[in-house]
Amino acid sequence: MRAAAPGCETVQSGVRRFSVASRMAPCLKHQREKARKKKSSTHIVEKLLKITREAHKQEKKEKLKNEKALHLNLIGEKLQWFQNELDPPKMRYSKKDACELIERYLNRFSSELEQTELHNSIKDRQGRRHQARETVIKQMMERERQQYEGYGLQIPDMLHASSLKTCREWDLDLKKLTNIKMRKLCVNDVVAKKHKKKTHNLTIDKDLGQLELKGKSSDLDEEMTPVA
Repeated sequence: MRAAAPGCETVQSGVRRFSVASRMAPCLKHQREKARKKKSSTHIVEKLLKITREAHKQEKKEKLKNEKALHLNLIGEKLQWFQNELDPPKMRYSKKDACELIERYLNRFSSELEQTELHNSIKDRQGRRHQARETVIKQMMERERQQYEGYGLQIPDMLHASSLKTCREWDLDLKKLTNIKMRKLCVNDVVAKKHKKKTHNLTIDKDLGQLELKGKSSDLDEEMTPVA
């Protein structure tokens, strides 16, 4: 009888039969290959996700950088306008004077808008001239007006002499904006001050009236006191 081949069993009939281990070998090999491919695919997916996350992170970083640059430019333009409009003899501004300057700032584009409207009103003119700029200006004016009439519009602090001096000496370098002190003023700052003064006067008048009435009451008590 011939010796059985490795991995096989010999039965009495002489027919060779594969062992269980021999029959399982191809299946295990297939499973290992499948697991290897799955691991490789998972690694590729994780790598792609990492690249995507890095791209989104970089995109967000660039967006924030651009927004910051735009914000600094807008503040710089605002400070430059106020710097050019400052009254040289003034050492400091009162809230009333500052609010009057803000009103001029809010209407700084009025002349340009009037000229554009006049130009567009000419007959036989096709389309509106500078429509995109006109829209942006109107939106900006409306937003700034809402801020001023609401929680306040941010301007360079001109109520204190030292802050005003720093604003005058600014050389338009955006990197030095942090050296300029800002503050918010709203339309109610002046109105509230007037109302407070009026209320204070009314309180004094009321107190004086009460004292006067009290004095008259005391005189009447003395007149009505019977003589013993």
